[in-house]
Amino acid sequence: MNMMKLMKQAQTMQKDMERIQSELAGKRVDFSSGGGVVTATATGDGSVVSIKIDPKVINPADKELLEDLLLAAVDGAIKKSREMAAADMKKVTGGMGLPGMMGM
Repeated sequence: MNMMKLMKQAQTMQKDMERIQSELAGKRVDFSSGGGVVTATATGDGSVVSIKIDPKVINPADKELLEDLLLAAVDGAIKKSREMAAADMKKVTGGMGLPGMMGM
């Protein structure tokens, strides 16, 4: 493979990756905990954009439970977001696992 062809492929891949990163910011994933009483929503770039709490789980006497449910929902949403981002990037990189890409 000649060097010019390799450089062109690298440039195309970089443009595709930039496009996908931009698209990921607009994609959303949800993750629920506690049987759906707490739901966190994250974007494809890993930002948590909303948290929904069912009022029946709000009990001032058991705030630790709510904290645990929130943590589980947020953690799950971020993990799901990373999985979505990795799957989208794999489409461009062909699974090459390029170091430093999508450092999430």
